Amino acid sequence: MQQKMIAKNKKAYFDYEILQTLESGIVLVGSEVKSIRAGRVNLKDSFVKIIKGEAFLFNTHISFLEHTYTYFKPNERAPRKLLLHRKEIDKLFGSVSTQGLSIVPLNIYCNQKNRIKLTIALVRGKKLHDKRESIKKKMLEREARANMKDYGRKI
Repeated sequence: MQQKMIAKNKKAYFDYEILQTLESGIVLVGSEVKSIRAGRVNLKDSFVKIIKGEAFLFNTHISFLEHTYTYFKPNERAPRKLLLHRKEIDKLFGSVSTQGLSIVPLNIYCNQKNRIKLTIALVRGKKLHDKRESIKKKMLEREARANMKDYGRKI
């Protein structure tokens, strides 16, 4: 069974060094589920915060669909509760409070049972020289792919 990727937080991969990833559920309203399945979600600048022993997703934009019930319009940037086990939340909270790490969402997808899941990660911010290094690596990979493509045409 294949999972359907809906949205990816490319900025998180560039700005942060990913240490550990977790899969979590997310509490949504019906129209938000339709919007996410339609791909109208933006994870850029989103973050996860642990408040009173519960994990919440902040700053995620889920657009409103015009063809859904127009009299109930949910807040597009409302904080959304994440569904995690108590041990996972405690472990994340301990890492964030002692080591000064952050928690960010990496991607949102539908699993095999057609449930919407969120991949969150424990991350450490990259320094400027690390970002430059990842840009150089990406450029080299792009050039290598282009050369391989050209080499296939010459034969």
